[in-house]
Amino acid sequence: MRTRASRLVLVGGGHSHVDVLRRLALQPEPDVDITLISPSPRAAYSGMLAGFVAGHYSAAESHIDLAALAQWAGARFIVDSVVGLDLYTKTLTLADGDVEPFDLLAIDSGSTPDMAQVPGAGEYAIAVRPVPAFLAAWEALRTDAADGKVDGIAVVGGGAGGVELLLAMQHRLVADLGDAAPRFALITDQPQLLPDFPPTVRARFGTLLVARGVVLHQSSGAIAVEPGTVITTHQRRIAVDRIVWATSAAAQAWPAASGLACDARGFIRIDKTLRSPSHPFVFATGDCAVQHGHPTPKSAAFAIRQGPSLAANLRHALRRESFATCVPPRHVLSLIATGERHAVACRGPLVVEGEWVWRWKDRIDRAYMAKFTLPETVELAAPPPDEA
Repeated sequence: MRTRASRLVLVGGGHSHVDVLRRLALQPEPDVDITLISPSPRAAYSGMLAGFVAGHYSAAESHIDLAALAQWAGARFIVDSVVGLDLYTKTLTLADGDVEPFDLLAIDSGSTPDMAQVPGAGEYAIAVRPVPAFLAAWEALRTDAADGKVDGIAVVGGGAGGVELLLAMQHRLVADLGDAAPRFALITDQPQLLPDFPPTVRARFGTLLVARGVVLHQSSGAIAVEPGTVITTHQRRIAVDRIVWATSAAAQAWPAASGLACDARGFIRIDKTLRSPSHPFVFATGDCAVQHGHPTPKSAAFAIRQGPSLAANLRHALRRESFATCVPPRHVLSLIATGERHAVACRGPLVVEGEWVWRWKDRIDRAYMAKFTLPETVELAAPPPDEA
């Protein structure tokens, strides 16, 4: 009698999982039923997100079609969010109440903005995650700015993501409105911008932001948000019309609630094979995970590098083979765009910048996205009439 196929469920359409699907499409694994669960049918590539906001890329150029990719890999695709995990019965509970069983689970569901500790942030600020909600809010902001309803915008968060996004938004609004574009402020609780980067990079971006009229509020942690106001330490009140929240990431609640091994902040612990040390049938990668002995910033650069190893170790798990190790490199290449077609590159102590760096970044990003362009020989089923 034929045994039941193993059920592999991928939670999240993150950078690791899209690579897993691509590799399974190119080299199918026998006797496995694959399911992808993601709240959105498209996944924004983080390397192009600021470029999309700045107007350099279209949605098609900067987003991966998860539905098509899943179909190419022979996977079911469920557009929903996971809200619960039962490790005993090996089932996932979805937001719509459905229950999805699995034999092998991989989680690459990203993180959420760290807003819970700041009263009013969730109600009155625009979070940069999840990306679809942010992009919808960004389009509404552009419309309001064109109608003269937005004079000031504050970005809370002085890391690479916040700085790059601020410069991208400013570039687009200046292109749209010229001298009538809103003014910008950047608010961070750190004494320096870009605290994870060398002093040369911090100084370069500090000078650039000031030159572009951005008001910097350093050592000014946001302690509360009211409509149109950010309240910082020492009770300083910063009045703006829109607030964009780009602070450090927080973990989703359901992995820790399930009993899966997590760190003190709720991020999923993984070992050198990308597996949970408490439940070895669970893998995790990307921003939702933290590798024991190898802490890394929440950056897509690391999730992308985990993709090939995750794909290999999922195959090893299905075949009951030995696992390969995957540890992050000591230094990764960071490429930060400055709004226009100009970028700064940093790897360890080496820092370079210029329009040529942006072109270099553009080639890297386009080459990455080209991996997820389905071959012309692949024929996908037509969507249902109401989705065409």
